[in-house]
Amino acid sequence: MLELTILGFLHEEPLHGYELKERITGLSGHVRPVSDGALYPAISRLTAAGLLDQHTEPGAGAAPRRVLSLTDAGRARLRDRLRDPKPVEITDSTRFNAFLAFLRHLDDPAAQAAVLQRRLDFLQEPASFFYDDGEPVRAEDAGDLFRRGMLTVARATGTAERAWLTAAIAELIA
Repeated sequence: MLELTILGFLHEEPLHGYELKERITGLSGHVRPVSDGALYPAISRLTAAGLLDQHTEPGAGAAPRRVLSLTDAGRARLRDRLRDPKPVEITDSTRFNAFLAFLRHLDDPAAQAAVLQRRLDFLQEPASFFYDDGEPVRAEDAGDLFRRGMLTVARATGTAERAWLTAAIAELIA
């Protein structure tokens, strides 16, 4: 997810490391905050791979700042990542939201629709946070108020997401 968000935000505009960290944190929030210990080594790997370019600009204070931008190879990598997400990037809601944030950078509506279809297919499968003898527990059958609440909210969220995905796919393939 870190590589995707770095490439995605830099596709939109050059940024220095702190700005990039703030945007990634804004996208993933408190659920998956990014540390300097993860971000800067990732930037170094992507730069060494020729996916990012960096140059120094004068800073607002005394220290100069490194500004990062995406190379053509970085743009191509982002498109490849968006075209073929890993299974966990489809099934994990936070990771999938990162894909949605940048899916517009994949210029092929059919490829965009294919990614959305994979998410819709995943959401069509019966699932629950809780199981009884291998069967998903429904909200109505939850044993306590709090689990019932979790399952009720998840059902409403899933219903809304499936409706949006269905409409978005129809719009993309029209």
